[in-house]
Amino acid sequence: MEKGSDKVVWLDFNDAPDQGVALKSKHDTRELKQRLLGSLQNVLMYLFPAGKQRGKQFIVGDIEGNPGKSLVVELEGSRAGMWMDFATGEGGDIFDAWARVMGIDATSRFPELVESVAQWLGVSDSQVQNSHAAKSKSVSSTSIPKQVPTDELGPVTGKWDYRDSQGKLIACIYRYDTAGGKEFRPWDVGSRSMKAPDPRPLYNQPQILTANQVVLVEGEKAADALIRLGMIASTAMNGANAPVAKTDWGPLKDKHVLVWPDNDEAGIEYARRASEAIANVGASSVAVLHIPDGKPDKWDAYDAIEDGVDVWSFVKNAERTVVKDEMPIPMHSLGELLADTSPMPDDLIAPRVLTPGGMIVFGGAPKVGKSDFLLSWLTHMAAGEPFLELTPSRPLRVFYLQAEVQYHYLRERIQSMGLPERVSRRAANNLLVTPQLRLVLNDQGVEQVIEALQRAAAQGGVDILVIDPIRNVFDGGPEGNSENDNNAMLFFLRERVEQLRDAVNPLAGIILAHHTKKISKKQVEEDPFLALSGAGSLRGYYTTGMLLYRPDETRTDRTLVFELRNGPGLPAKCVDKSQGKWIELDAHSDRLVNQDYGAKLDAERQRKRDVIVQMIFDEAAQGRVYTSNQFAESFEGQAGLGANRTINERIAVHATKGDIKFFRNPEDYSLPMLTRSKYGYLCVEGMTVPASENIDTDTGEVKQAHFAIKPTHYKCAQTGAVLPVENPDVWVYQEEISHES
Repeated sequence: MEKGSDKVVWLDFNDAPDQGVALKSKHDTRELKQRLLGSLQNVLMYLFPAGKQRGKQFIVGDIEGNPGKSLVVELEGSRAGMWMDFATGEGGDIFDAWARVMGIDATSRFPELVESVAQWLGVSDSQVQNSHAAKSKSVSSTSIPKQVPTDELGPVTGKWDYRDSQGKLIACIYRYDTAGGKEFRPWDVGSRSMKAPDPRPLYNQPQILTANQVVLVEGEKAADALIRLGMIASTAMNGANAPVAKTDWGPLKDKHVLVWPDNDEAGIEYARRASEAIANVGASSVAVLHIPDGKPDKWDAYDAIEDGVDVWSFVKNAERTVVKDEMPIPMHSLGELLADTSPMPDDLIAPRVLTPGGMIVFGGAPKVGKSDFLLSWLTHMAAGEPFLELTPSRPLRVFYLQAEVQYHYLRERIQSMGLPERVSRRAANNLLVTPQLRLVLNDQGVEQVIEALQRAAAQGGVDILVIDPIRNVFDGGPEGNSENDNNAMLFFLRERVEQLRDAVNPLAGIILAHHTKKISKKQVEEDPFLALSGAGSLRGYYTTGMLLYRPDETRTDRTLVFELRNGPGLPAKCVDKSQGKWIELDAHSDRLVNQDYGAKLDAERQRKRDVIVQMIFDEAAQGRVYTSNQFAESFEGQAGLGANRTINERIAVHATKGDIKFFRNPEDYSLPMLTRSKYGYLCVEGMTVPASENIDTDTGEVKQAHFAIKPTHYKCAQTGAVLPVENPDVWVYQEEISHES
């Protein structure tokens, strides 16, 4: 195959005489390994463009080459070239790393691995040696492709992997620096041939998947330069020469895309065609960046960084041509929603505690142990380990902005947490914690935090942003109101917190630690989330509320309660710290230990039962009857019964027990008709209502003064269904039924 004067030689192994015998390489593998180690830093930058040198080590996110610090390669000494991924426990030598990156099975396809290394190193006569080997040895057609391409362009000087949104390798681009200039060769993984896939994929799709804003440049080199700064960048395969009609622009749907062209005519034309194609696939907005006057020919994003340009500021403020504004508010018909059976997105923290793009407000009074609880919880999330049955989908990257504890006391607290070695090792590079910050999240403070977040994102992404506590960094906007003001709180959430998230990952979860107001213990028990400062705005904004409080100050255990918008309610947990670890207390064993406290709770529940039953009885004697909701609304805050919700809960409990039943025939007693009631009017044993007329006008005799109310329905203890009463003259309690059975 020829392209101009450049030749590509195809070696066909189909003619090998003895099928099934492994191909031996005639290269000296020890020599090749020494050559790799001799230029180890160049080798590693070729394999892992997003990696960085740190002293005597080279670090990168993983064997896939993602940014981060989990995978460490030794650069010097007897262990030079040895690598270890501390997140997965995998490791090996430089040959193992080369095989994993190139997708070559080092066991069954070792000769291909050796040839790949030799070709990159430019070892002479490699094609001759392999051709001779191909004629004298057989190769399994299932272990090596039918055609292995080798070219005469010299050693590969650059390689870029194109992956789909799930990280699966689609294609590779190889760069060669020849005497006539740079040359590129594509490799289609699907067909195992030296050609571009159809359609051609976009670069850096795994990061595009979770991004809100994407910068599209010309070429992988420019894209990588921006990625190393923490930006989400991409390019079409072949840059300005990319055939727009054959490129899959679909991953940019619903994204805000800024096209950064090279400074030449080809770049301007590429930007025009690409921006139109991106707009047509449904991008939220598309704009083309203007290159400043005076820049040299072909000046691009890579050159801007080399010139010392503040790229973040440039991208934000430079002039641009808007090709498409933001999309209108989306709408979905009922039919579309019913027809969409695609899988639900994975929870960041299950079950539905933190969903992608969700927000937790975690509240508690001072000294309740909120920060210590939060630090333990986040460490487990960063390690991918469950904590009190709160389970992360995977090891999560957590950025913990805390504004209370100074560095030395922070490290003392972390070192005294008594974390299992497995948890601390897996979380080591995933949990990033700031020492005490003295800043306010105003415009300037937000810019500072965004810069830190972008550095964190460049090292491996950000899955969760934590701010602890809100009060210390709160900015309520131009009016300068406190967090107790609902409008100021709403401004803080929309203009400060959301801006931080959008800068790195719109699908990241947010956890805000917040102090509670001083309210009575009774109010905390009845509706704990009213204790949050700015509760009106917070409860309308967050997806999950969590509150940690002590029901009894004389005891060490705490109650952890949840309020979930995206899932069913979670039961409250009784938690405590034991031997440095947070544990959930067993309700039964805890009750034995705290019998006095349990007895107090029982007495209070019995008191409320007696008060409710007596009030229903007394009110009926005055001619007033109630449904459950009417009773709760009428007597909220009276006789120590608590809030509306608490009263309804107690009525439901005692209806299940049989203390309260219902009647649906008010017309028999000259009472108001029922409207929209599931159960009916409340009824207790012995309840009466006054008769409408007490004296017979014909005889002058006194008629019955009261009517006895008999129940018509009851609540089934097993199903909660409303069932007819079999014998209204006999009052039956559920406890009696249990004893009889």
